[in-house]
Amino acid sequence: MGQPQTAASFRVLIAGGGTGGHIYPGIAMAREIRRRHPAAEILFVGTVRGLEMRIVPAEGFRLETITVSGLKGSGLLAQVKSLLKIPKSLFEAGRILRRFQPSVVVGVGGYPSGPPVLMAAAMRIPAMLQEQNALPGLTNRLLARVASKVATAFREGERYFGSKAILTGNPVRAEFARVPDRAGSEPFTLLVFGGSQGAQPINHSVLEALSILKSQFPSLKVIHQTGERDYPRIKEAYAAMSLHADVRPFFHDIPQQFASADLLVCRSGATTLAEITVAGKAAILVPFPQAADDHQRKNAEALARAGAAEVVLQRELNGSILAERIRYYFEHRDALQEMGKNSRALGRPDATERIVDLLEELSRKPGPLH
Repeated sequence: MGQPQTAASFRVLIAGGGTGGHIYPGIAMAREIRRRHPAAEILFVGTVRGLEMRIVPAEGFRLETITVSGLKGSGLLAQVKSLLKIPKSLFEAGRILRRFQPSVVVGVGGYPSGPPVLMAAAMRIPAMLQEQNALPGLTNRLLARVASKVATAFREGERYFGSKAILTGNPVRAEFARVPDRAGSEPFTLLVFGGSQGAQPINHSVLEALSILKSQFPSLKVIHQTGERDYPRIKEAYAAMSLHADVRPFFHDIPQQFASADLLVCRSGATTLAEITVAGKAAILVPFPQAADDHQRKNAEALARAGAAEVVLQRELNGSILAERIRYYFEHRDALQEMGKNSRALGRPDATERIVDLLEELSRKPGPLH
């Protein structure tokens, strides 16, 4: 793609975040924009309660906040309070847009993306959405009416957005594309993680499974991200079982852990699945059942249909089932390798580049800020 306007005038506003993982693709986009256009200006818009408050400044990007909260999944009183915040959030978003004068606005999902994208459309600023899940969230389904383009991560999501949809995949860190194939490597290594906060049902079932497997497969190695809350208990349980395990509350070097693992046991959030497929890893997925619109199950099922993962619903999860599945892949490395191959076939390592291409394209279209 050619240069959008001039590098110095290329201004991108990235809106979204909240309590989910929506902000991570936004960070990947910002890194790519900065790589291509060092003089470009990038501004994130989120809320004071979202993950973006911690992540965006740590990445060296500017963040401004608006007063908005989610409607879905909250009680009636909370919904009324959220609705009352809308006029103020629209005013705040409009004020930010007039001051920043972006070339293009991109909503990465979550309720903080709503007001900036709506105001961008009202002010004739090009706006794009990035939909991370197989089943689009409420915010993006509503905002699609005013957006110019929607970058989708799953083919299943395209039907919600018609001709505006462009299948790009989810942006992930470049390190995941460099994860090597472990075919034939020893020892067989299991990587367990339930997201940044951990997942108690996964932690508990893995311990039960390992207590069954430890005598059969003494060489089995485990890498386990527990979350802060479960860490002391899980660490103590591994010590009691005398198992070879790397147990930590959180891994800051998760691509390196992927490189060491043969099989993953994890949740099925959009960013996690993008990382898994770009890295070409086999996985047993346990969708988080309280995810909005059950989107984690839809994400996991999309991979399972392609032979790229196995799905175990949380209500069916226990140590015996998990032990049986781990044993199967330990003993059938050909099936493990086939799953990894199918996973990599779904990966879109160029997702970030393609999305930034779209942002550059939109930034050149007329739509001046008035």
